[in-house]
Amino acid sequence: MKPRISLLGALAGGLLLSGCATPPQNPQDPLEKFNRAVFTFNDTLDRTALKPAATAYKNVVPGVVQVGVNNFFGNLADAWSGFNNLAQAKGQDGLNDLTRFALNSTFGIFGVLDIATPAGLRKHSEDLGQTLGYWGVPSGPYLMLPILGPSTIRDAAALPADLWGDPWSHKDPVRWRNVGTGVRAIDQRASILDASNLLEDAALDRYEFIRDGYLQRRNSRIYDDERSQERHEKQLQKQRNAQGEEQDLDTPSGKVDMKKAYGEDDDVPSGKVDMKKAYGDDDNGPAPAAAPVPPPQQQTSSSEKAQK
Repeated sequence: MKPRISLLGALAGGLLLSGCATPPQNPQDPLEKFNRAVFTFNDTLDRTALKPAATAYKNVVPGVVQVGVNNFFGNLADAWSGFNNLAQAKGQDGLNDLTRFALNSTFGIFGVLDIATPAGLRKHSEDLGQTLGYWGVPSGPYLMLPILGPSTIRDAAALPADLWGDPWSHKDPVRWRNVGTGVRAIDQRASILDASNLLEDAALDRYEFIRDGYLQRRNSRIYDDERSQERHEKQLQKQRNAQGEEQDLDTPSGKVDMKKAYGEDDDVPSGKVDMKKAYGDDDNGPAPAAAPVPPPQQQTSSSEKAQK
């Protein structure tokens, strides 16, 4: 009896372990093992250094100063955003961003004051990764970068150009450039402090939540007009067609070959049932025999009647 109980226990344990197995890997994240390791590193760095600095910055620095810092670096980003909008053939948005940059850099005191938004010039946020995606360059796998955070292979390849397109990256002397870069990072972290606290309190896989949110947000930014959406649909259709060509050429894509499914011969018209084959009749065999005729009754002769 004991061996049977131990065997049942082993089987139950195996079922439990199989039910708790790791879920299938996300096709957009084939580098998940590496990405999770980098995410752990970034998370540790954030908890020990960046988040405490952002919390102190938000609690100590006056709100008007925080707004000015955010406006200043946001104004610098408008120049590169305008260039990428023009590269995406979005002339109106590109001129909008360049006008914002010129207006805020002059009348807005180097961008500290945002006077372009109240004037009706909407702010955009475009980079080279979005431009490449707009023209059909695939994003590639999801990629978590050390310190810089979520990205993709395409966006990471475009990152050096994005850094060069940032006017602050050309600031001299270098010590002021480094100080400004640190202040910008702390200011950006402080702007999402409440959201990150809410995410940490939720019982979620934060890695998956950040990954899925980033990918969805990037797609919504790239395909943000009718033209880009139509181009994206055409690309998806080409991919479907390419996948369809790999199927059996004898069978139309998406249709069932009833002949092959039921083992019928090509001699039988499609959609019709061969009654002879269904009932085992042969085309060369004799025709079905007629119903048997009962033997004729014998007529009684007159002599027989007389004898009776």
